[in-house]
Amino acid sequence: MSAIIRLRIFVFCTAISVLAGQPAFAQRGGAGGTAPGGGGTAPGGGTSPGGGTTTPGRTPTQPNQTPTQPQATGQPNQLIFLSGRVMLDDGTPPPNRVAIQRICSTTPRTEGYTDSRGYFSIQLGSNSSDSLQDASTSGLPDFGDPSGRSSNSPLGGGISERQLMNCELRAYLAGYQSQSVSLANRRALDNPDLGTILLHRLGASEGTTVSATTLAAPKDAKKAYEKGLDLAKKNKMDEARASLEKAVALYPRYSVAWHTLGKLQVAQGQLDAARQSFDQSVQADPKYVLPYVEIAQLQMRAREWQQLADTSEKATQLDPFSYPQVFFYNAVANYNLHKAAAAEESVRRAQKLDTRHQIPQVSHLLGVILADRQDFTAAAEQMRDYLKFAPEAQDASTVRTQLEQLEKLAKASPTER
Repeated sequence: MSAIIRLRIFVFCTAISVLAGQPAFAQRGGAGGTAPGGGGTAPGGGTSPGGGTTTPGRTPTQPNQTPTQPQATGQPNQLIFLSGRVMLDDGTPPPNRVAIQRICSTTPRTEGYTDSRGYFSIQLGSNSSDSLQDASTSGLPDFGDPSGRSSNSPLGGGISERQLMNCELRAYLAGYQSQSVSLANRRALDNPDLGTILLHRLGASEGTTVSATTLAAPKDAKKAYEKGLDLAKKNKMDEARASLEKAVALYPRYSVAWHTLGKLQVAQGQLDAARQSFDQSVQADPKYVLPYVEIAQLQMRAREWQQLADTSEKATQLDPFSYPQVFFYNAVANYNLHKAAAAEESVRRAQKLDTRHQIPQVSHLLGVILADRQDFTAAAEQMRDYLKFAPEAQDASTVRTQLEQLEKLAKASPTER
């Protein structure tokens, strides 16, 4: 087979946004560091979230990234229309109507409900949504509202970008876990279609997205941890690190503090120290999923394929729903270990969970796997999807060439006529 089609996925060393609701730190010095939850480059090249690829010596591009918007202060509030569908992760509609909740700084507010088939259409900032509140939601003002009013108050119809900065949208149905959609930078004129939000039935899953050791943290350790978060938000990274180090010294089982310290160290390019912090986080609470995700990112960058396969497998066992990027990591690892069947299984799982196509590289990887086994028609379809979801990626021209060759091979293959 032509070498242009048969690619080893060494270039799929990608740092994907993984930490919904976790504090993000700006990068400050240190080559090769990435902001936790953000994209970065891997040694020898990689791809960035949104499909932008990197090569040695080049700055990564992120073509799907929302452009910087004007400050919301002083802008009039507006109604924001949103629509989409809620489905179970087995592909079936929910058994009952589902509440669509806007969650701002942990405060939930019901904005509407799905119909019997799972479709919804809501207006953020609509006064009429006050009537939707029930015992499961809060009637308190949103923390993000500088006026101190509820965004649904008759005194202030509509909603501002500033009010949505720390907000996300989720589906709520008792007994199920929902994917979340960030509302940061959401504007009135954006495409209202959010696509599909998946629900997963809660079972005897081992993993948690909240560390159980946090509640037992002594007061002084909690104070140091919260101070570290506040300093990091102010971009005082050295002081933040010192405060977080104090927190874990006072309470060595403070898993979330170890995890946050590791993310800050990644942001500063201290990758070895970060790895030690993530390992400490795992030791403190083996069921806390997030440090496994961070370790997998570091292993991806270092091209430690067997270690990455093991770590990502553990993470998916702990939580088989919340982190599609971990299935992608697992697929990359297995592909580079020449385990094509395992790689395909994981990348298809990632593709199923990534309903809003935030990891377009899954389509590229699946296309390469299918091309390897000479299923050229299916491979070409995946390459088209990659170009559709990441049309401005730096490798787009290369992928278009691959696609042209796949289409020729598909026409010439007697098994696909």
